[in-house]
Amino acid sequence: MAEATETQQAAKDGGEAGTAVERVLNQYVGNAIHLFLSLLAIIILGVAMIATYDTVVRDIPKLFAPIDEYKVLYDLIESLLLIAIAAELGLLLLFHRTSAAVEVIIFVIARKIVSPESTALDVFISVAALAGLLIVRFYFLPGKPK
Repeated sequence: MAEATETQQAAKDGGEAGTAVERVLNQYVGNAIHLFLSLLAIIILGVAMIATYDTVVRDIPKLFAPIDEYKVLYDLIESLLLIAIAAELGLLLLFHRTSAAVEVIIFVIARKIVSPESTALDVFISVAALAGLLIVRFYFLPGKPK
């Protein structure tokens, strides 16, 4: 009978076991961590917006200048992928979704692939990892991919 009342009490408390002090500390520490991660996400998203503006204003007009267009295009793609990584990282910090974590890794690998310092083996391994992550994203993660 005592076990039944403990089980009912644990169900009322949201499944959390422990003393009242532990439950209160868990709630406040959890809220503080969530607030901290939300603040970090807002900072990262703000910096990503500033970087997007800077990229549009500074880098895109260079594509039409009579300089090395391929170097400018490489720098533009590298900047855009870095901005995408920052935006996805901000979403990951806010929502803690597995799909957001996979998308961050996909963007990191894509940025590694376009790096001119990459060897053929690096590109091969990156493409294999990217294909594996895309398969995981489309077939094994819950929800519909975007």
